[in-house]
Amino acid sequence: MLVRAPAKINWTLEVLGRRPDGYHEVATVLQTIALWDELEVEPAATLEMETVDGPSFGEDDLVLRAARLLLSGEGAKLRLRKRIPVGAGLGGGSSDAAAALRALRSLLGLPICPEELSRVAASLGSDVPFFLVGGTALATGRGEVVSPLPDAPVAWLVLVVPPLTVPGKTAEMYRNLSPSQYSDGSFTRSFVKRLLEEGAIEEGLMYNAFESVAYALLPELARYRRALLQAGARNVHLAGSGPALFALAADEAGAEAIASRLRAAGMEALVARTVGRQEALGG
Repeated sequence: MLVRAPAKINWTLEVLGRRPDGYHEVATVLQTIALWDELEVEPAATLEMETVDGPSFGEDDLVLRAARLLLSGEGAKLRLRKRIPVGAGLGGGSSDAAAALRALRSLLGLPICPEELSRVAASLGSDVPFFLVGGTALATGRGEVVSPLPDAPVAWLVLVVPPLTVPGKTAEMYRNLSPSQYSDGSFTRSFVKRLLEEGAIEEGLMYNAFESVAYALLPELARYRRALLQAGARNVHLAGSGPALFALAADEAGAEAIASRLRAAGMEALVARTVGRQEALGG
């Protein structure tokens, strides 16, 4: 069985405050995009995993952890082809884990209801439950409480993934976020309201609490932002906790034109479109 695992962007990402359990309360609107990893799953006597076109992962890899939670000692052979950049803020690892959960449940006919599968997903990571839903969705709590929204209209994006790293990135981002940068969810509520009432993506309502932190921790990120603007992007947004950056384009041709200018300047650029729920889940 072959399943595809899409990347994601966040239309909004607000941090509302720190919880007693040490996690942070968030309000975010997530969106799957047409940048895919592929996961091949087949029955086997033992649990095996191979990664193609990407770095090898250890025993703590999210896909292996997902498989162990569902298999309860049974076996499967997993072959992961990586195309989503690793550690970029595009949700590749979480999406791969969700794809493994979906594929194993289907392949082995496991009697697991959607609610239980979502609980398993949440135990793996805050973003994993979203990838069981796909399309456009609102996530609250620490990100694991997912409410599907109507699919946003198709939008074309240009993505740049700078080769910049921060050890323990997500934890470091939260550690450097001051309480003055917490918000009350109003950006997210306004974005959702516009989407529900007018079926539109309002770029002026997009927001990411980590942007200022990312540029402070990674000063070189500003160079990539300038390059996107010089290539014709109107605005530049941080993808999740970064360091990937993205810009919206009017259409596919506009996105390709911006990407072409970036490549001519020696930067790697990807073009993708948003994908709705049915396509994201392989329907």
